[in-house]
Amino acid sequence: MMELLEKLQLVEDVYLKRATILLFHPNPEKYITGAFIKIGFFRTDIDLDFQDEIHGHLFEQVEKTMELLLTKYLKAYIRYERLHRIEEYPIPETALREAILNAVAHKDYSGQTPIQISVYENRLLIWNQGQLPEHWTIEKLSQKHPSAPYNPAIANVFFKAGLIEAWGRGTLRILDDCRLAKTPMPVFQYDFGGFMVDFKMKQRARTDNTNGIVNGTVNDTVKAQKLLPIIRENPAVTLDQMATQLAISKRTINRYILILKASNQLIRKGSDKLGTWEIMDIH
Repeated sequence: MMELLEKLQLVEDVYLKRATILLFHPNPEKYITGAFIKIGFFRTDIDLDFQDEIHGHLFEQVEKTMELLLTKYLKAYIRYERLHRIEEYPIPETALREAILNAVAHKDYSGQTPIQISVYENRLLIWNQGQLPEHWTIEKLSQKHPSAPYNPAIANVFFKAGLIEAWGRGTLRILDDCRLAKTPMPVFQYDFGGFMVDFKMKQRARTDNTNGIVNGTVNDTVKAQKLLPIIRENPAVTLDQMATQLAISKRTINRYILILKASNQLIRKGSDKLGTWEIMDIH
């Protein structure tokens, strides 16, 4: 293990670097305050509907944050191409992931403030504490620029894991992904002691025609009830099995599960692999 950490430049003399704890320790907050991500859904700037915190090592934080955003916070739009069901989000998934990876890799972890993601009906903001390189401006981020990560050790491991590139193209990829998806161009801001990406969500018309586009979250609370008979029949049923029975995607099943949990209709007992579901009596 030490040999691997040395190859990744995560050891200095005989001591582990702070990046090592952030990347691989299951609870980096034990040593580094604020090393987590907060997500909140806001009706207005002062009206917070619900929120989540994502903890764990940095790889886990990225994956769990993406999963929560796509299953709980964002509205998926559904369209059909012949027999194929296609879910589309108002922000390209690739751009969203790149922005989260950038926030994690460039955050100032000495600041003790978590990464904050604010979700609204029509926009999504990702903020991380940190500084731009000296003499850099926001305008440079929309042009060809060199790679100058705030945390080189974290960026190096993410690069070797295939998560990011080492050419300073992160912000350009975000812009390009939004351009290709024909969604509004995000705005980069440097203020409040940190860096912010402001995504404007693509608004789409709804229609009842299944050959067109429908809002995937309309009546989701009602649709989630379809899981209950399946769970009553088999409390150990898996997400894949439910998706197969209902002929919908596993991601949609995840969203329905979150709705049932949030309304105290369903709890999970035991581990993800060996546990069972329990339906709660809410009357």
